[in-house]
Amino acid sequence: MVVLEQREEYSLNPCLPDSTSTRGMKQFFFRLKDDYSGFNETDFSTGTAKLPAHEAADGGRGGGTDGVHRFLSCSCLSYSKELWVISVSSGLPAKSHRGSHGHSIPPNPRFNGVFDHDHNHEKIAANIKSWSPNNIQNVWELSGLYEGDIMIHPDSPMDSPWKNGLLDATARWPGGVVPYFIQEDDFDRDQIKLIKEAMQEYHERTCLRFRPYKDTDDDYVTIQAKDSGCWSLVGRHGHGQVLNLQNPGCIHHGVVVHELMHALGFYHQQSAANRDEWVTIHWENIKLGKEHNFNKYDNRTVTDYGIGYDYKSVMHYSSHAFSKNGKSTITPKKEKVQLGQREGLSKKDVAKVQVMYKDQCDDRNSSHSSESSEEMEWLFD
Repeated sequence: MVVLEQREEYSLNPCLPDSTSTRGMKQFFFRLKDDYSGFNETDFSTGTAKLPAHEAADGGRGGGTDGVHRFLSCSCLSYSKELWVISVSSGLPAKSHRGSHGHSIPPNPRFNGVFDHDHNHEKIAANIKSWSPNNIQNVWELSGLYEGDIMIHPDSPMDSPWKNGLLDATARWPGGVVPYFIQEDDFDRDQIKLIKEAMQEYHERTCLRFRPYKDTDDDYVTIQAKDSGCWSLVGRHGHGQVLNLQNPGCIHHGVVVHELMHALGFYHQQSAANRDEWVTIHWENIKLGKEHNFNKYDNRTVTDYGIGYDYKSVMHYSSHAFSKNGKSTITPKKEKVQLGQREGLSKKDVAKVQVMYKDQCDDRNSSHSSESSEEMEWLFD
């Protein structure tokens, strides 16, 4: 048995791996937390847990006789006062867990994403890692999913009525408030700040609010970098969902804004029913097998909320999306117009969000937050 002590002090210890950095220690604790899933009532009350069998041969990272002695000899076994509160029934983190900033840690999302058997994570990860803002394609178009970066829930058929603006009000976030949890061991401090700055753009320009996950939340977005690609489900799906930001590769302001837009309930602009009035699709230049990414949907499945087609939308494909020969796959019918951008919300993006969430926001506007100042202090902590 190994004791999982709770200490308020955060100090480095040479017996822990990568103890030269706080990030190394944080990763170590998260790894242990994930491994110690075999708790029972006695373990919970005494704060002890059995070492996992696969740790026995680890030789120095907590496993085996030597590893146990080294672990027990460490003077600091946690960096957060409540880190080692464990769920005794399911082996999942209890809802009373706290992160390094004191925010609650949710259970694992019900839906983490399902990939096709031929989904090439290594190739996708390499392409995204080598992408730069100078690339003519958007990085989210490289993620290998439906329309590039849309993770399809198995309960949501491709022909469901959920396109550029979701028509199903049950898939919107109640109150226009999106609880979120950032897997802090996947990102450094500057990257977390960038993610929160993308959320702040919604706060400043729309009625929507992002806030940290609370113990009472059933629905939330977990932002992680575990998988390849930049991707999200579309709209609220219930009991937790993932928004993935491959690191490195996806941590750019416009990319985060784009993926958050999906989570709010928006598909890509060029899916609009009236898109042929605004753009020309060059089917002859599209990669074989990628033609479905250029499907459009009729007025029963798509709505622009009366705001109209938006060339400048952060949700619009680039002109060379899924090109097989370096030639344009989409061209605007209006002269001297650029398709899409990676800077942030366009004026029409903002207008569509405001109309979609008018009922949920209950007349809250971008200059007035329903959250107390204390609850909003998370933004740059």
